[in-house]
Amino acid sequence: MDVYEAVTSRRAVRGFTDRHVPRETLERVLSAAAWSPSGSNIQPWHAYVLTGGPLAEVKKRAGERLAAGDPWDEPEYEQYPPALKSPYHERQFAFGEQRYGALGISHEDLTARQRAASANWDCFGAPAALFCYIDRDMGSPQWADVGMYLQTVMLLLRAEGLHSCPQMSWAKFHRSVAEVVSPPGELILFCGMSIGFEDVTVNYARTGRAPLDETVMFVDGH
Repeated sequence: MDVYEAVTSRRAVRGFTDRHVPRETLERVLSAAAWSPSGSNIQPWHAYVLTGGPLAEVKKRAGERLAAGDPWDEPEYEQYPPALKSPYHERQFAFGEQRYGALGISHEDLTARQRAASANWDCFGAPAALFCYIDRDMGSPQWADVGMYLQTVMLLLRAEGLHSCPQMSWAKFHRSVAEVVSPPGELILFCGMSIGFEDVTVNYARTGRAPLDETVMFVDGH
């Protein structure tokens, strides 16, 4: 798979089979992803990869909290600005309409939307998950470094025939994850990432992208 195919075929998959993901594959991907760029090569990412019993335990703890109606954990970072301005608000709204529309869920059916969203905390059935942390003392440039690392991981997973789904939603249950992985106190959970082989029977709608001229300006004198 060439890099263009990896980029264009990568998407947030929300349905996985239980097919085992070999540890050697994950090690190969993460060893190569270590070459992701970072300012002054400080490599600010901290990744915990869970499979088997530990992942099942994280899912169980999150599921029990959902069933009990426990509130989300106190946020450790702001996932979105309080009021998204245009065109970002419209893009977010369109994503929600496409995502839930593919499941036959209307905009008004909040209960069904919440039920569908709860699948996040089962990792959509994936047999492997990565939880990515960053030191709470790091600044915006280092958070950008972590984003580049995660994108590299996802593209390498595609090269291995695997799919993924990055999930900031796991930050809402960061205490449950910490109870299993025991990260140092100075780390913040940025996101989880479900990893596995796609369940092709699950319906999905691939969200579009803004036209090039909305996001890119060529300044070339012509």
